[in-house]
Amino acid sequence: MSFEALQRRAVSGARTVDDLATRMPAHFIAFDVLQADGQELLTEPYQRRRDALENLFQEHGLTPPWTLCPMTTDPALAQEWLTSWTRVPGVEGVVIKGLRQRYVPGARAWFKVRRRETTEAVIGAVTGSLARPQLLVLGRYDTDHRLRPVGRTTPLRPDAARQLADHLTTSGPGHPWTGVQFSVTWGSREVLDPILVLPIVVAEVSADTAIDRGAWRHPLRYVRLRPGAWVGNGPADERLWIG
Repeated sequence: MSFEALQRRAVSGARTVDDLATRMPAHFIAFDVLQADGQELLTEPYQRRRDALENLFQEHGLTPPWTLCPMTTDPALAQEWLTSWTRVPGVEGVVIKGLRQRYVPGARAWFKVRRRETTEAVIGAVTGSLARPQLLVLGRYDTDHRLRPVGRTTPLRPDAARQLADHLTTSGPGHPWTGVQFSVTWGSREVLDPILVLPIVVAEVSADTAIDRGAWRHPLRYVRLRPGAWVGNGPADERLWIG
């Protein structure tokens, strides 16, 4: 379930591929079938495609690493999966499909419901201006007392931007992110042009469960300031730590 491990295997060279395959065995998780026995199933309803997929597993006796993705029509069970299965790193949520839906290549015809939780992080930089910040770049302190970037927010609402403007101060020399480049999106080569601010303000954000190496893959949603929380160069119990 590790996206980072999957990436390493995908880009590994001939000298390391066998070693990585041994240390990081992968499973093939099937959630749909688009062709079976030479017959195209794109226009068939999802229910028929699911039946065909289950028949393939049964007829061929497929077992791990071949894995059939679970499916249910019970909303209560789906809610239980959303609550409990997303505790596993790498599981972000559930996907909702219509039983009568055909498969539409290149279109987002399904609904993805991610589990989201609120958490806290330090505001280390913003884009836009201090008077009208557009989005926040957030960090947390690691065990070596370094402020590590952990994610960025979606664009701020006008009322949230106005509220934040009263609490942000431009950083002087010595900011821990001086010279650091931040990508516009996770995995993108396009970089942001942020303004570094004093990393003393804590924001509460809503985040999903997609985390790689301590950082969120998807943008966070700003919820509110945490004026009672303070982060700085003081004692360890006054810092906001990376778990």
